[in-house]
Amino acid sequence: MIELGLARISSLLRHTPQPWKAIHVAGTNGKGSICAYLSAMLHASGVRCGRFTSPHLIDRWDCVTINEKAVQESVFKEAENLVLKRNQIESIGASEFELLTATAFEVFAKEKIEMGVIEVGLGGRLDATNAMEKKAVTVISKIGLDHQSFLGNTIEEIAREKAGIMRPGVPCVMDSTNPPSVQKVVQDYAKEIGTDVVLSSTESSFLDDLSQDDYEPHQWQNLACAYTAFHLAYTKLESPLHRLLPAIQNINWPGRLQTIDIRSLTGRSGTTLLDGAHNVQSAEVLASYVDGKLRGDKQKVTWVLAASQGKELEGILKPLLKQQDCVAAVQFGPVDGMPWVQALPAHEIIEAAFELGVKSGQMYDASDDLSAALRWAATVAGPGPVVVAGSLYLVSDLLRLLRNAKEVKTRPSN
Repeated sequence: MIELGLARISSLLRHTPQPWKAIHVAGTNGKGSICAYLSAMLHASGVRCGRFTSPHLIDRWDCVTINEKAVQESVFKEAENLVLKRNQIESIGASEFELLTATAFEVFAKEKIEMGVIEVGLGGRLDATNAMEKKAVTVISKIGLDHQSFLGNTIEEIAREKAGIMRPGVPCVMDSTNPPSVQKVVQDYAKEIGTDVVLSSTESSFLDDLSQDDYEPHQWQNLACAYTAFHLAYTKLESPLHRLLPAIQNINWPGRLQTIDIRSLTGRSGTTLLDGAHNVQSAEVLASYVDGKLRGDKQKVTWVLAASQGKELEGILKPLLKQQDCVAAVQFGPVDGMPWVQALPAHEIIEAAFELGVKSGQMYDASDDLSAALRWAATVAGPGPVVVAGSLYLVSDLLRLLRNAKEVKTRPSN
């Protein structure tokens, strides 16, 4: 169950030192990518950096990184046990995400980081991550409609909740592609509390050294946000610009327009794209990429789709699906440490796709069997593209399947 508020997390963190400074990132889309760019820049600049993003990718502890590497399982679990014990002894009644946030901050204390890059879990104002003590910069990425039951029914109401991460005197970087109504909400709140909003800019000598052709438009904007925030947060005298370019060019952010090889699971060697698009805005971005780069002249795309309960399913599917497409619907498995997340039944995805014009003979209800969904998709796709999308939890399940297949292949036979 999600229950927003800062009282429980504040109690959990009462004994956790927080000498490090933070870059705090809120928004609807692009948060994870901005965090990845930021921590890569900080690490390349010689700053001992921790990053906390959610949800985790494959293992529960990979949501916490130190200097660009997932924290060791033993370090994570030692911190987690300390937090769980504190929660029990003091009868705090913290939520799973609050326990996870406190665990990340315990890891940061133990690892003696200089700076943390922290992604908001949900909203901003009342999110558990907003209990951190020392913010150097806040960032508000692209804002869209998502989690309306918690954050408000209009994009302006959601923007106000996300603006709640701002602090007096701490500069806030905002994605300049946000609509004027959103920018006004954030600017008004900044004046109210006494701080400045800096709009992200792609007019930078640093970005001049990169080729915009190598990035999708939203990736370019996310990078601009990250660099603007880095420029404000990095206060050492030495300029690290010559080290930033390789860090950015080598960055790998799984589950976002990621090309994968599913041969070990299906025998198929054709193109498979993996993307965690899970709301209307991110689905529109994915559709633009697929239509421009993969679909060609009216070519069919074979989709493997899952979704979380509570998502705006029709709004997500509408930009993605064409009448000639094929759809395998699947339910992702239980999410470790996040019991409130529930998969939408596969038949509901099938029904929504049918309403959008995909014929029933071109669809497959895989229930909770992702391997079967992938095999069906590989068979019907022929030489055409397969795209796996609709949920970051589906991304996690697929990457876990691929890892398990690799481990089986490399395991020595008796």
